[in-house]
Amino acid sequence: MGETVDILILAGRIVTSKGASHSPLKGDNFCSVTETENGAVAIKNGRIIAVGEEEDILKEYPPEQSRQVIEAGGKTLTPGFIDPHTHVVFGGSREDEFALRISGVPYLEILKKGGGILETVRATREASFPDLLEKSRIHLNRMLAGGTTTAEVKSGYGLDLDTELKMLKVIQQLDREHPMDLDPTFLGAHAIPPEYKDRTDDFIDFMAEKVLPRVAEENLAKNCDIFCEEGIFNIEQSRKLLTKAQDLGFEIRFHADEMVSLGGAQLAAELGARSADHLLKISEEGMEAMARREVVATLLPATPFTLMKEEYAPARKMISAGVAIALASDFNPGSCPTHSLPLVMTLACLKMKLTPEEALNGVTINAAHSLGRAGEIGSIEEGKMADLVIWDAPNHRFLPYHYGTNLVDTVIKRGRVVVEKGKIKEGKK
Repeated sequence: MGETVDILILAGRIVTSKGASHSPLKGDNFCSVTETENGAVAIKNGRIIAVGEEEDILKEYPPEQSRQVIEAGGKTLTPGFIDPHTHVVFGGSREDEFALRISGVPYLEILKKGGGILETVRATREASFPDLLEKSRIHLNRMLAGGTTTAEVKSGYGLDLDTELKMLKVIQQLDREHPMDLDPTFLGAHAIPPEYKDRTDDFIDFMAEKVLPRVAEENLAKNCDIFCEEGIFNIEQSRKLLTKAQDLGFEIRFHADEMVSLGGAQLAAELGARSADHLLKISEEGMEAMARREVVATLLPATPFTLMKEEYAPARKMISAGVAIALASDFNPGSCPTHSLPLVMTLACLKMKLTPEEALNGVTINAAHSLGRAGEIGSIEEGKMADLVIWDAPNHRFLPYHYGTNLVDTVIKRGRVVVEKGKIKEGKK
């Protein structure tokens, strides 16, 4: 007599990393995955209680004693995808900016004219809480339908006290209600608002002394981030804000070395950041520093793709230097309006020369490490949360290869089917 389980999955192929929960995959290990043909997974109380070859699993957990059996022959089962860098909550949209970029207007020029982030800031300040909540829920639904089960979500389109708190409260409510798990990040220093033009130091003081303490007091964010870039916030301003954030108990994330090599990667290592992101212009010194401190490099290839750049983050050099790499969408209304991590995998393979195995690890176990959640999610192992995706694909290499089509068949989040036959099932957590 076997044990009754909530869900028994019989999969054509199971693909996952294993044994990487204590440290992110890097170097030669980054391309390591375990493939099990004719595999099975048993789920009970939201957790994976067994995974292995179907013949062995069925001896312990017979289908007739399972509350639900999912037949997935010919399909591929992977961990739920994890998106460790998104900007889901915002007002308005910026398709006009898309047309400007096509005509050759650089992003920083659009920003100087009051467009870019500042256009979204105006729209987000004007948007009501219910409007932001509903719009953000739609974005999360699209991410979930595409196989993303956990996402980091930033504020940063308020640049003032009230709107930043409003955004973070939207994220908080969505985390309570939506099937996906959200990792909230305070990004109040995302740009310089018009009211602080030519007073950047004053703005950093305002964020450090007035806004951050309120965010901490109301327990609205786990992480603090800053856009460290030429013409935005420099190294010393970034150090000041992030050090204050650490004093208040926040973990550190970091927009670094995207357009100019300022030394953001070195500062991320100095402060022991959880992640440094973008990194198109990272120096060799930055790579060495990040590798030494095990700061995860979260790379966002869909952003230079959207901005029509020829240069991408030097992923292969970073891997050779021992830097752990994660991948993320950077979903936002201007420089990267995509919800799709499979598309990000495709771009990582074509533009940064990652292998399909490395790309898969980048959106699963290493993305989990980027968020400090690798003990719970990111791989298919006994005891971990049952966050899983069944893909209508014969193997994991098919995912980045067959781009532009959503191949999701079923998504299971915390042991509950939340997407079935490509459609979201109604219901909250």
